[in-house]
Amino acid sequence: MFKGVYTAIVTPFKEDESLDKTSFKKLIDFQIKNGVAGIVPCGTTGESPTLSHKEHDKVVELAVKHVSKRVAVIAGTGSNSTAEAIRLTKHAEEAGADACLLVNPYYNKPTQEGLYRHFKAIADSVKFPCIVYNIKGRTAVNVETSTLMRIVKDCKNVAAVKEASGDLNQMKEVIAQRPEGFSVLSGDDNMALDLIKAGGNGVISVASNAVPDRMVAMVKAALDGNFDEAEKLNKDLAPLFEAEFVETNPIPIKYMLALKGMCKEVYRLPLCELRPQSKEKVKKVLQDLKII
Repeated sequence: MFKGVYTAIVTPFKEDESLDKTSFKKLIDFQIKNGVAGIVPCGTTGESPTLSHKEHDKVVELAVKHVSKRVAVIAGTGSNSTAEAIRLTKHAEEAGADACLLVNPYYNKPTQEGLYRHFKAIADSVKFPCIVYNIKGRTAVNVETSTLMRIVKDCKNVAAVKEASGDLNQMKEVIAQRPEGFSVLSGDDNMALDLIKAGGNGVISVASNAVPDRMVAMVKAALDGNFDEAEKLNKDLAPLFEAEFVETNPIPIKYMLALKGMCKEVYRLPLCELRPQSKEKVKKVLQDLKII
Protein backbone atom coordinates (compact mmCIF):
# COMPACT_ATOMS: atom_id res chain seq x y z
CA MET A 1 0.00 0.00 0.00
CA PHE A 2 0.96 3.62 -0.49
CA LYS A 3 1.29 5.02 3.01
CA GLY A 4 2.70 8.13 4.67
CA VAL A 5 3.83 11.46 3.19
CA TYR A 6 4.59 11.86 -0.51
CA THR A 7 5.85 15.30 -1.53
CA ALA A 8 4.34 16.93 -4.61
CA ILE A 9 7.68 18.51 -5.35
CA VAL A 10 8.14 21.89 -7.04
CA THR A 11 10.07 22.25 -10.28
CA PRO A 12 12.76 24.88 -9.69
CA PHE A 13 13.69 27.19 -12.55
CA LYS A 14 16.72 29.40 -13.15
CA GLU A 15 16.34 33.12 -13.82
CA ASP A 16 16.00 32.38 -17.54
CA GLU A 17 13.16 29.90 -16.72
CA SER A 18 15.22 26.85 -17.69
CA LEU A 19 15.20 23.81 -15.39
CA ASP A 20 17.37 24.22 -12.30
CA LYS A 21 18.66 20.66 -11.96
CA THR A 22 21.03 21.46 -9.10
CA SER A 23 18.27 22.90 -6.89
CA PHE A 24 15.94 20.04 -7.85
CA LYS A 25 18.45 17.47 -6.62
CA LYS A 26 18.97 19.40 -3.37
CA LEU A 27 15.21 19.56 -2.80
CA ILE A 28 14.94 15.79 -3.32
CA ASP A 29 17.77 15.15 -0.84
CA PHE A 30 16.10 17.46 1.69
CA GLN A 31 12.88 15.49 1.39
CA ILE A 32 14.52 12.10 1.75
CA LYS A 33 16.67 13.23 4.69
CA ASN A 34 13.48 14.26 6.50
CA GLY A 35 11.71 10.95 6.11
CA VAL A 36 9.13 11.26 3.34
CA ALA A 37 7.83 8.06 1.76
CA GLY A 38 8.14 9.36 -1.77
CA ILE A 39 8.59 12.14 -4.30
CA VAL A 40 5.91 13.19 -6.81
CA PRO A 41 7.47 15.12 -9.72
CA CYS A 42 5.46 16.79 -12.50
CA GLY A 43 2.25 17.31 -10.58
CA THR A 44 0.33 20.58 -10.32
CA THR A 45 2.84 21.77 -7.71
CA GLY A 46 5.61 20.92 -10.18
CA GLU A 47 4.08 23.35 -12.73
CA SER A 48 3.60 20.49 -15.19
CA PRO A 49 1.20 22.46 -17.45
CA THR A 50 4.07 24.73 -18.53
CA LEU A 51 6.68 21.99 -19.01
CA SER A 52 7.29 20.85 -22.57
CA HIS A 53 6.99 17.12 -23.21
CA LYS A 54 10.77 16.91 -23.44
CA GLU A 55 11.16 18.74 -20.11
CA HIS A 56 8.48 16.59 -18.50
CA ASP A 57 10.38 13.45 -19.47
CA LYS A 58 13.64 14.98 -18.28
CA VAL A 59 12.24 15.92 -14.85
CA VAL A 60 10.86 12.40 -14.32
CA GLU A 61 14.15 10.84 -15.43
CA LEU A 62 16.15 13.16 -13.19
CA ALA A 63 13.95 12.39 -10.18
CA VAL A 64 14.21 8.63 -10.71
CA LYS A 65 17.97 8.76 -11.17
CA HIS A 66 18.66 11.05 -8.21
CA VAL A 67 16.26 9.32 -5.82
CA SER A 68 18.01 6.08 -6.77
CA LYS A 69 15.45 3.84 -5.02
CA ARG A 70 15.87 5.59 -1.66
CA VAL A 71 12.12 6.34 -1.65
CA ALA A 72 9.27 5.90 -4.12
CA VAL A 73 8.92 8.11 -7.19
CA ILE A 74 5.34 8.69 -8.32
CA ALA A 75 5.44 10.51 -11.65
CA GLY A 76 2.64 12.86 -12.59
CA THR A 77 1.64 11.71 -16.08
CA GLY A 78 -1.96 12.82 -16.46
CA SER A 79 -3.41 14.81 -19.33
CA ASN A 80 -6.77 15.76 -20.81
CA SER A 81 -5.67 13.84 -23.90
CA THR A 82 -5.79 10.10 -23.22
CA ALA A 83 -3.21 9.39 -25.93
CA GLU A 84 -0.82 11.96 -24.43
CA ALA A 85 -1.32 10.56 -20.92
CA ILE A 86 -0.53 7.07 -22.22
CA ARG A 87 2.72 8.30 -23.77
CA LEU A 88 3.79 10.11 -20.61
CA THR A 89 2.85 7.14 -18.44
CA LYS A 90 4.71 4.64 -20.60
CA HIS A 91 7.76 6.87 -20.48
CA ALA A 92 7.60 7.10 -16.68
CA GLU A 93 7.41 3.31 -16.40
CA GLU A 94 10.36 2.88 -18.77
CA ALA A 95 12.33 5.54 -16.86
CA GLY A 96 11.98 3.49 -13.67
CA ALA A 97 9.31 5.38 -11.73
CA ASP A 98 7.53 3.32 -9.08
CA ALA A 99 4.03 4.54 -9.95
CA CYS A 100 2.16 7.24 -11.84
CA LEU A 101 -0.33 9.90 -10.77
CA LEU A 102 -3.20 10.48 -13.22
CA VAL A 103 -5.17 13.69 -12.82
CA ASN A 104 -8.79 13.92 -14.01
CA PRO A 105 -8.96 15.07 -17.63
CA TYR A 106 -9.35 18.83 -17.28
CA TYR A 107 -11.40 21.23 -19.44
CA ASN A 108 -12.98 18.47 -21.58
CA LYS A 109 -15.53 17.70 -18.83
CA PRO A 110 -15.97 14.01 -19.78
CA THR A 111 -18.90 11.93 -18.57
CA GLN A 112 -18.39 9.23 -15.93
CA GLU A 113 -18.19 6.69 -18.78
CA GLY A 114 -15.54 8.82 -20.44
CA LEU A 115 -13.58 9.02 -17.20
CA TYR A 116 -13.75 5.25 -16.80
CA ARG A 117 -12.49 4.63 -20.34
CA HIS A 118 -9.75 7.25 -19.97
CA PHE A 119 -8.26 5.78 -16.79
CA LYS A 120 -8.71 2.20 -18.02
CA ALA A 121 -6.90 2.92 -21.29
CA ILE A 122 -3.93 4.37 -19.42
CA ALA A 123 -3.81 1.62 -16.78
CA ASP A 124 -4.04 -1.06 -19.48
CA SER A 125 -1.04 0.44 -21.29
CA VAL A 126 1.39 -0.17 -18.39
CA LYS A 127 2.13 -2.68 -15.65
CA PHE A 128 3.22 -0.45 -12.76
CA PRO A 129 0.80 1.02 -10.17
CA CYS A 130 -1.48 3.88 -11.20
CA ILE A 131 -2.97 6.43 -8.80
CA VAL A 132 -6.13 8.29 -9.78
CA TYR A 133 -5.99 11.98 -8.83
CA ASN A 134 -9.48 13.31 -8.20
CA ILE A 135 -9.55 17.10 -8.01
CA LYS A 136 -12.78 18.66 -9.19
CA GLY A 137 -11.69 22.21 -8.33
CA ARG A 138 -9.01 22.22 -11.02
CA THR A 139 -10.61 19.91 -13.57
CA ALA A 140 -14.37 20.60 -13.44
CA VAL A 141 -15.14 16.88 -13.12
CA ASN A 142 -15.50 14.58 -10.12
CA VAL A 143 -14.66 10.89 -10.26
CA GLU A 144 -17.73 9.49 -8.53
CA THR A 145 -17.15 6.64 -6.09
CA SER A 146 -19.04 4.15 -8.26
CA THR A 147 -16.83 5.07 -11.23
CA LEU A 148 -13.65 4.76 -9.18
CA MET A 149 -14.67 1.35 -7.86
CA ARG A 150 -15.44 0.22 -11.42
CA ILE A 151 -11.96 1.34 -12.52
CA VAL A 152 -10.32 -0.42 -9.56
CA LYS A 153 -12.26 -3.62 -10.23
CA ASP A 154 -11.31 -3.73 -13.91
CA CYS A 155 -7.73 -2.43 -13.59
CA LYS A 156 -5.70 -4.38 -11.04
CA ASN A 157 -2.80 -1.93 -11.22
CA VAL A 158 -4.94 1.04 -10.13
CA ALA A 159 -3.65 0.90 -6.57
CA ALA A 160 -4.66 4.19 -4.95
CA VAL A 161 -6.51 7.46 -5.22
CA LYS A 162 -5.32 10.95 -4.37
CA GLU A 163 -8.52 12.51 -3.05
CA ALA A 164 -8.68 16.27 -3.40
CA SER A 165 -12.42 16.57 -3.98
CA GLY A 166 -12.72 18.48 -0.71
CA ASP A 167 -15.64 16.22 0.23
CA LEU A 168 -14.88 14.18 3.34
CA ASN A 169 -18.09 12.18 2.94
CA GLN A 170 -17.01 11.10 -0.54
CA MET A 171 -13.61 10.11 0.87
CA LYS A 172 -15.32 8.01 3.53
CA GLU A 173 -17.42 6.32 0.83
CA VAL A 174 -14.26 5.39 -1.05
CA ILE A 175 -12.65 4.02 2.12
CA ALA A 176 -15.78 1.99 2.89
CA GLN A 177 -15.99 0.49 -0.61
CA ARG A 178 -12.33 0.01 -1.54
CA PRO A 179 -10.85 -3.46 -1.94
CA GLU A 180 -8.13 -4.71 0.37
CA GLY A 181 -4.75 -3.13 -0.32
CA PHE A 182 -6.15 -0.03 -2.06
CA SER A 183 -4.74 3.22 -0.64
CA VAL A 184 -6.65 6.46 -0.11
CA LEU A 185 -4.36 9.49 0.10
CA SER A 186 -5.40 13.06 0.84
CA GLY A 187 -4.62 15.66 -1.79
CA ASP A 188 -5.16 18.47 0.71
CA ASP A 189 -2.80 19.03 3.64
CA ASN A 190 -5.56 20.48 5.79
CA MET A 191 -7.72 17.35 5.35
CA ALA A 192 -4.99 14.74 5.77
CA LEU A 193 -5.60 14.16 9.48
CA ASP A 194 -9.37 13.82 9.07
CA LEU A 195 -8.85 11.40 6.19
CA ILE A 196 -6.45 9.23 8.21
CA LYS A 197 -8.89 9.24 11.13
CA ALA A 198 -11.51 7.92 8.72
CA GLY A 199 -9.19 5.09 7.64
CA GLY A 200 -7.06 6.78 4.97
CA ASN A 201 -3.40 6.10 4.43
CA GLY A 202 -1.54 9.38 4.09
CA VAL A 203 -1.12 12.48 1.97
CA ILE A 204 0.41 13.74 -1.24
CA SER A 205 1.55 16.99 0.28
CA VAL A 206 2.39 20.52 -0.78
CA ALA A 207 3.44 21.65 2.70
CA SER A 208 6.09 18.97 2.96
CA ASN A 209 8.13 20.86 0.37
CA ALA A 210 8.94 23.32 3.16
CA VAL A 211 8.46 21.21 6.32
CA PRO A 212 8.83 17.53 5.46
CA ASP A 213 9.86 16.60 9.00
CA ARG A 214 6.75 18.17 10.55
CA MET A 215 4.39 16.62 8.01
CA VAL A 216 6.00 13.21 8.48
CA ALA A 217 5.67 13.52 12.28
CA MET A 218 1.99 14.51 12.07
CA VAL A 219 1.04 11.77 9.63
CA LYS A 220 3.04 9.12 11.50
CA ALA A 221 1.33 10.03 14.77
CA ALA A 222 -2.07 9.78 13.06
CA LEU A 223 -1.29 6.46 11.37
CA ASP A 224 -0.04 5.11 14.72
CA GLY A 225 -3.37 6.08 16.31
CA ASN A 226 -1.78 8.77 18.47
CA PHE A 227 -4.46 11.31 17.60
CA ASP A 228 -3.80 13.72 20.49
CA GLU A 229 -0.25 14.24 19.26
CA ALA A 230 -1.41 14.38 15.63
CA GLU A 231 -4.05 16.99 16.50
CA LYS A 232 -1.45 19.15 18.22
CA LEU A 233 0.97 18.95 15.29
CA ASN A 234 -1.85 19.58 12.82
CA LYS A 235 -3.00 22.64 14.75
CA ASP A 236 0.54 24.02 14.73
CA LEU A 237 0.69 23.56 10.95
CA ALA A 238 -2.76 25.02 10.22
CA PRO A 239 -1.46 28.57 9.48
CA LEU A 240 0.97 27.08 6.96
CA PHE A 241 -1.79 25.10 5.28
CA GLU A 242 -3.76 28.32 4.94
CA ALA A 243 -0.76 30.26 3.62
CA GLU A 244 -0.16 27.65 0.92
CA PHE A 245 -3.31 28.84 -0.82
CA VAL A 246 -3.21 32.59 -0.16
CA GLU A 247 -2.83 32.63 -3.96
CA THR A 248 -2.83 29.81 -6.52
CA ASN A 249 -0.69 26.77 -5.71
CA PRO A 250 2.28 26.43 -6.29
CA ILE A 251 3.04 30.15 -6.13
CA PRO A 252 3.09 30.43 -2.30
CA ILE A 253 5.04 27.21 -1.64
CA LYS A 254 7.69 28.19 -4.17
CA TYR A 255 8.01 31.59 -2.49
CA MET A 256 8.43 29.80 0.86
CA LEU A 257 11.25 27.70 -0.59
CA ALA A 258 12.83 30.84 -2.06
CA LEU A 259 12.75 32.45 1.41
CA LYS A 260 14.54 29.36 2.71
CA GLY A 261 17.15 29.75 -0.03
CA MET A 262 16.24 26.44 -1.66
CA CYS A 263 15.19 27.67 -5.09
CA LYS A 264 14.64 30.85 -7.11
CA GLU A 265 11.30 32.62 -7.03
CA VAL A 266 10.83 31.99 -10.73
CA TYR A 267 7.60 30.85 -12.39
CA ARG A 268 6.42 30.40 -15.94
CA LEU A 269 3.49 32.40 -17.20
CA PRO A 270 0.58 32.37 -16.71
CA LEU A 271 1.81 31.89 -13.11
CA CYS A 272 3.63 34.86 -11.61
CA GLU A 273 4.99 36.02 -8.25
CA LEU A 274 2.82 36.73 -5.21
CA ARG A 275 1.39 40.18 -4.67
CA PRO A 276 3.30 42.19 -2.01
CA GLN A 277 0.55 41.84 0.60
CA SER A 278 0.48 38.08 0.09
CA LYS A 279 4.25 37.91 0.46
CA GLU A 280 3.98 39.64 3.81
CA LYS A 281 1.36 37.15 5.01
CA VAL A 282 3.41 34.14 3.92
CA LYS A 283 6.63 35.52 5.37
CA LYS A 284 4.98 36.19 8.74
CA VAL A 285 3.62 32.63 8.92
CA LEU A 286 7.06 31.21 8.20
CA GLN A 287 8.62 33.45 10.85
CA ASP A 288 5.95 32.57 13.43
CA LEU A 289 6.49 28.84 12.77
CA LYS A 290 10.28 29.34 12.88
CA ILE A 291 10.64 27.94 9.37
CA ILE A 292 12.82 30.93 8.48
